Amino acid sequence: MTVTALVSAKSCGVTTSALAMTLSSTRPSLLAECDPAGGTIRAGLFQAQITAGIGLYHLAVAERAGQDALAQAFATHLVRLDESGHRQVLPGLTDPAQAPALARSWPALSQVMRVLSDEGGYDVVIDAGRLALESGRLHSTLTPAPLLHGADLVLLVVRATDQSLALARHMTEPLRNELTDRGTGPDALGVLLIEDGPRRAHEVSEALRLPVMAALPWEPDTAAYLAGTGRASRKLNKSALLGSARTALGHLRAAASRRALHQKYPPTQAPAALPVPAASAASASSAAPQVAGVLQRLGQGRKDPRV
Repeated sequence: MTVTALVSAKSCGVTTSALAMTLSSTRPSLLAECDPAGGTIRAGLFQAQITAGIGLYHLAVAERAGQDALAQAFATHLVRLDESGHRQVLPGLTDPAQAPALARSWPALSQVMRVLSDEGGYDVVIDAGRLALESGRLHSTLTPAPLLHGADLVLLVVRATDQSLALARHMTEPLRNELTDRGTGPDALGVLLIEDGPRRAHEVSEALRLPVMAALPWEPDTAAYLAGTGRASRKLNKSALLGSARTALGHLRAAASRRALHQKYPPTQAPAALPVPAASAASASSAAPQVAGVLQRLGQGRKDPRV
């Protein structure tokens, strides 16, 4: 399926949007809370019912034990978002001071997520948090750049307000350069618009010089539940936010498929003369066996990590 990374210039509802997309997916889905500034799902949606012994930081610790240790530990640090276990979340950091420990683990995590998408059929949504820049480039510690490099799509989350657009405008060029130099290409970059403000999609696209690839309505009640500050509605599954998120995922899958086809068969070359794209070379079929084995471990029973 797809690996989609969500980022923002400032808090714009990245985590809420990522949760809505993960919960609304019609396929197995995983939300990886990879914001170096710290995660909020543990204290928010889960109301502190997840122990500090579960989550992202422990995968960085595991990775130091050996090449395949992170992949072996991955499934044990996921928490179910529904009874079936088809929707899961990797809780984020409990302390921003843990972020430097993850610098060498991001590439391995990116490969695991690639396997889940390509071999497991998962919709993987990465909450990469607020972007941080250093000398015009993505900050090596405060932004999980390798996760953006390996994603099918990178969406800059903005609200439909002039203030949000003004902040996001300064991030578009560094992101575009990063994906051109180290990622899957500048056309992986787009906008996820939160319709909380007067600006329309075409105005946002013109202001940022990026396509609006998906849009989600502003629905305060559902957003409050996902943030852990409100109660779940009896009609949660029929909410406008989750319904739009389901539609958005369909559009994003289609966009990712078109990009993959275009990379494999660019108009200027005959298919027979093409080399294997870098993204395909790093796909599940060529992944190390210990990484691919994460799918088997995901299917095995495990204890509920909640207190």
